[in-house]
Amino acid sequence: MNYYELKLCVSPGVHDIFVAELAEIGFESFVEEDTCLLGYIPETGFNGDALQHIMQQYESITGTVDYSIKYLEKENWNAEWERNYPPIDVEGRVLVRASFHDMDASSYEYIIEINPKMSFGTGHHETTWMMLAHQLEIDQSGKQVLDVGSGTGILAIMAALRGATYVSAFDIEDWATENAIENVQLNHLEDVVHVRQGTIEDEPAAQYDVVLANINRNILLREIPTYVEYMTPVGTLVISGFYEHDLPEIEAVAQSVGLQLTSLKTRNGWAAARFTRQL
Repeated sequence: MNYYELKLCVSPGVHDIFVAELAEIGFESFVEEDTCLLGYIPETGFNGDALQHIMQQYESITGTVDYSIKYLEKENWNAEWERNYPPIDVEGRVLVRASFHDMDASSYEYIIEINPKMSFGTGHHETTWMMLAHQLEIDQSGKQVLDVGSGTGILAIMAALRGATYVSAFDIEDWATENAIENVQLNHLEDVVHVRQGTIEDEPAAQYDVVLANINRNILLREIPTYVEYMTPVGTLVISGFYEHDLPEIEAVAQSVGLQLTSLKTRNGWAAARFTRQL
């Protein structure tokens, strides 16, 4: 799959506004580069008219919006990520790095090696960072974990490093599935983390102690009741991919299926929530 890269040079103070708008029309990931925002969308989901509408809308408020579009063929994707992919520190305990990073990692409790290729979930985005931070607080030792929409496999890998004995991870995209399998092997965790292509609808019936889902608001609102069906009676659900202002709606759906909010993290307007099942 090929991608389009949007380079949007506006005040950093409005980056979050544009991220929200662009996410609504299918942009999947964002990277801040100096004063510019880079957004990525699969070519099959790119809608030039929808993008132009957003730009015209904000030009009427802020004046000229400086942006450009670049087509990225699959073979160019690694070079783009290496250019925009510094190592990530999570709470001073987790280091997420690529194989091309040469650095001393001896001070970290957990080291995750991710070569992102065509998929997202490298730890740079606020939602992934917060999910990893939540995982640091959850007992996963000896547990069964389900990773919904696994992307690069970073959360599944973290679960295994935290002591999970079985992790089921899936993603709807074939390229994400392939990348997650490669990253699991890179971290030598193929005996624990089992990756497949698919959706929650075709996940085999099982009971998981922890369910992880870093997707987006609309999918979460629709699928939270299904996630509960896969949770043990005292299971934990950790979700992200939505904004702080979406929390009331997210929490209402969770409460309707017997979940109680027990922890919330926020970062630059994004939110990650942890729920426990209440029988």
